[in-house]
Amino acid sequence: MIIGVPKEIKDNEARVGVTPAGVRALTEAGHKVLVETHAGELSGFTDDDYQNAGAEIVGDRGYVWGKSETVVKVKEPIEPEYAYFREGLVLFTYLHLAPIPDLTNKLLEAKVTGIAYETVRDRQGTLPLLTPMSEVAGRMSVQVGAAYLEKEHGGRGILLGGVPGVPPAHVTIIGGGIVGTNAAKIALGFGAKVTLVDLNLNRLRELDDLYQGRLYTLASNSYNLANATREADLVIGAVLIPGATAPKLVTRTMVSQMKKGSVIVDVAIDQGGCVETAKPTSHSNPSYVVDGVVHYCVTNMPGAVPHTSTLALTNSTFPYLMRIANLGAREALKKDPGLAEGLNTYQGKVTYRGVAESQQREWTPAADLIS
Repeated sequence: MIIGVPKEIKDNEARVGVTPAGVRALTEAGHKVLVETHAGELSGFTDDDYQNAGAEIVGDRGYVWGKSETVVKVKEPIEPEYAYFREGLVLFTYLHLAPIPDLTNKLLEAKVTGIAYETVRDRQGTLPLLTPMSEVAGRMSVQVGAAYLEKEHGGRGILLGGVPGVPPAHVTIIGGGIVGTNAAKIALGFGAKVTLVDLNLNRLRELDDLYQGRLYTLASNSYNLANATREADLVIGAVLIPGATAPKLVTRTMVSQMKKGSVIVDVAIDQGGCVETAKPTSHSNPSYVVDGVVHYCVTNMPGAVPHTSTLALTNSTFPYLMRIANLGAREALKKDPGLAEGLNTYQGKVTYRGVAESQQREWTPAADLIS
């Protein structure tokens, strides 16, 4: 199989879909890998590294897309890349289609086989390709939030961990999944007062046991959310419904009642965000203010630490890529029901229920098309 690795062109996206180690394994298995020049440079991998591993370095982005049977990326394609779509192309990347109907339309029109990292499941039913970036984003959300609480970024001028005689900042985390758990770990490490809100009482019990009472847990309802956000200096949105649009749990009214100079970091923004006032931002223009509250809603947060993120991501994605390369996409999807969960578009149809429901489209189960 011919596998293409284009350079990411989303604003300040520095990750890359395959490392030189992955190229070596693919070429040793008899596959051809086309890598766009400088694709891995910002992640710490040079063209020479890829070439020495067996890749062909290509200067023409269109050639990489046009000659490859499977294209491996990190972030969802943006408008300049839509022209490269064609029938039969396999696209293996994060897609986050629910809040991007235009991208969905283009994939369907071109009959692209779109396999989304974020909806692939393993035998335990977890999301193995979303987990590593959720870990990175969860940990980053606290250090980003701490920076934006500083006065020069528009914050209240609060040190997250406080000092003796001065109380620490209050951090409210909405969601107790991978993002929320990692955010809690780092916020507690900073010395902050941390409250975590979740619907799942069993999950709250687990976290209470894990942190031995140092983490305040709160059952999720609108009353508790209003109180928790009003008291918070930093709110971290960590809500996920796999593949679907995130629910707007923090309303505009709640935001208006928060402290002036407090900070919201909405990690759920990839799926539309869980804060009503949240809108996607980029690393070059990361924040804005609503009702005196600083909002940080960068859709590719892990792109700021590309070396760590690329290694963490490809550790998880590469076994699936090798399976697709060795078997072909259709056969790999047939043999692995968990990988088939990642199929979002196929033969001009939406094949993931969460995307279809979010965009009010017709849904065709993947199994009906690949069997």
